[in-house]
Amino acid sequence: MGTVLAAALGAPALSRADAVPADVDVLLLAVPDGAIASVAATMPAGPLLGHVSGATGLDVFGAREGFSLHPMMSTPPGSEPGILRGAGGAVDGTSERALDTAYALADRLGLLVTRVPAEDRVAYHAAGAIAANFLVALEACAERLAATAGISRQQLAPLVLATARQWAEIGPEAALTGPIARGDEGTVERHRAVIAERTPELLPVWTELAEVTRAVAGRKGWA
Repeated sequence: MGTVLAAALGAPALSRADAVPADVDVLLLAVPDGAIASVAATMPAGPLLGHVSGATGLDVFGAREGFSLHPMMSTPPGSEPGILRGAGGAVDGTSERALDTAYALADRLGLLVTRVPAEDRVAYHAAGAIAANFLVALEACAERLAATAGISRQQLAPLVLATARQWAEIGPEAALTGPIARGDEGTVERHRAVIAERTPELLPVWTELAEVTRAVAGRKGWA
């Protein structure tokens, strides 16, 4: 995330406190959550400090003025700076100046941000982890089962991308399709059986997600 942010903002990426130029007004810390407080303590007193953690509040800065700016976007190695434009995100600040700085940086990055206070940060970040990290893990499960039938990731990808787009545009209830949504219990049971046979390690995941899917379908009265 740090290198992407630096490139997008046209700012230098620094790796040591003693490398901070004397005329710097703002320092944005892109370090692991557990290191923010200790790294912040080594920073020079002048610049306004910010961090890019989604799950961390501003108490890590102690009594020092500061802000947070978290882009809700996955940035794997090699990501282009433009990947952040149009992404959601969260900001917060200990003062009006700090919050204004967070909003100004978000605007430069093209982020669509909301102020998320300390008490809501973990829930905000957990939601993002479900949306991104769990999605990747879920598709890894689908890929594993598909491989037993000679189907590749590339063949699954259009379905995944179209489904995500439909969820974003019309919401989960309207976007949900498939045998559970249709009430086709015979097919659902055949799914369970083949997973138990070919990839039994995935059966607990399938069972839990089938119940979640029933709940989504039930909200629209389909099941």
